[in-house]
Amino acid sequence: MDATSNTIASFVAGLEPAMLSSSVLHQARLRLVDSLGCAIGAIDCPPAAIARELAAEVSSTRPATAIGLARPTTPDAAAFANTAMVRYLDFNDMYFSPIGGGAHPSDVIPTALAVGESVRAQGIDVLCAIVAGYEVLGRLAGTVRLRERGWDQGIHVVVATAMIAGKLLGLDRQRLAEAVSLAIIPNVTTRATRVGELSMWKGCATAGSARAGIYAAQLAGRGMTGPAEPFDGFDGIKHRVTGPFELAFDLPPGTFVIEEVHTKYWPAEYNAQAPIDLAIEMRDRIAIEEIDRIDVETYWLAYSEIGMEPEKWQPGTRETADHSLPYLLAVALADGDVDDQSFGPDRLGDPGLRSLMERIHVSESKDYSARFPAELLCSIAITTRDGREVRGEIAHPRGHVRNPLSDAEIDHKFDGLIARRPEADRQRCRDLRASLWAFDEVADVATVLQPLGALATTSSGSPR
Repeated sequence: MDATSNTIASFVAGLEPAMLSSSVLHQARLRLVDSLGCAIGAIDCPPAAIARELAAEVSSTRPATAIGLARPTTPDAAAFANTAMVRYLDFNDMYFSPIGGGAHPSDVIPTALAVGESVRAQGIDVLCAIVAGYEVLGRLAGTVRLRERGWDQGIHVVVATAMIAGKLLGLDRQRLAEAVSLAIIPNVTTRATRVGELSMWKGCATAGSARAGIYAAQLAGRGMTGPAEPFDGFDGIKHRVTGPFELAFDLPPGTFVIEEVHTKYWPAEYNAQAPIDLAIEMRDRIAIEEIDRIDVETYWLAYSEIGMEPEKWQPGTRETADHSLPYLLAVALADGDVDDQSFGPDRLGDPGLRSLMERIHVSESKDYSARFPAELLCSIAITTRDGREVRGEIAHPRGHVRNPLSDAEIDHKFDGLIARRPEADRQRCRDLRASLWAFDEVADVATVLQPLGALATTSSGSPR
């Protein structure tokens, strides 16, 4: 296999639980609590219902649990359904590399849980696989900028999930390298997923990559070979997709990627976290009815991702609304909060919010762009009808690694996400959380995960 594939495979094969400090293990446990809270909060979303319908049609001699599906299913079907749930609320974690490339690394967690359950792994081994997956995803995002070339983050996710699955399946370095090739060559995804009016697939694209990553590792484990130079050869990834790059891993790293991940305080696209914080702080200084104009300045990624396209001023779906800076600011100013109820059909069409959105103007600040990603700067200037101006600026939203949430705040977020579950479910979820905070002591992760199949659901399935 080529040098890039071997570099990735050698790192994953060599990483052992003994290399993980107590701090790294704590961050991995925290990511489990945060991510599964997000998944349970989205248990009734339409993509989850569709995924469970399909998962119910298949079975495996090495089964795994899809949240809310009573019967076990295949690891890849479980990972798809659970990843779609982790992503649906847009409440899961975020990582920005030093060069600005980004990813939601918790997209890889359901793969580790599904494959780990299927082989009855110990909790410490699943945590080690999660740390490895975060590292692969983060190193790729820190080396290759996909967004500007029109490619999607799923390209990185499929490699990371193949490595997680391969590690838990016990693949050696050579077969891990084959799994890299079998993952990335068939699964080069475009960014059409995240432009304009957003569909259900916005929250499922990386779930699709996770499913493909597991399948690649399963194939490699049975002796399937892939193209020998998926990255470095003619017509390979570097030639056709990314351009040249060099990838390197230290074993163990001085700082693990999982220690540099941001947590979301609001269920919205990550670049909206700071503007929402700022808008809620400013609303006490001005009455909504007095507002004549709102001028927002931010860095290029935030502007281009959530504040530039015309569709962001006319969101017709939840997926578009939680990626719409004008909508999120209007809700924050009007309600002093952004939560799951902010994205219902009545709220999306609220004429008061639409009127406020029309007064919001978003632009890029070159200075803020130059200071990204070390600072996630946003300024808001609100002009009143009588000519007064109220201004504010923010650099690090709540949940940023420089403004982190405490364990107690993570638990509070989890409690909010399970609050509408029946009492029996809430108790199961509290038991789950206790096990996740001590996951490295779990002898068989299946005993922790199987009860999630019994969680109640109200969504019956896909639209007909």
